Amino acid sequence: MISFLKAIPFGAFLTLIIALFMGSGGATGGLLNVFKVDVNYPDLMLDFSFYWSWMLFLGGTFLAFILVLMMGD
Repeated sequence: MISFLKAIPFGAFLTLIIALFMGSGGATGGLLNVFKVDVNYPDLMLDFSFYWSWMLFLGGTFLAFILVLMMGD
């Protein structure tokens, strides 16, 4: 369980990096379904966007989970 919790930030970081390059190039990645997320909170003066893919997040988290398991605690 702890290994899975350790793997989640690495999976998110991997997803952000790969989706950034794919999404800014105009590719959706087919089954990866890379899409643009717009965050707009006028009250907090937040206005930004990023690319995301849930399938890429699951795959990256699984990969990081396996690597963390192999390294041991």
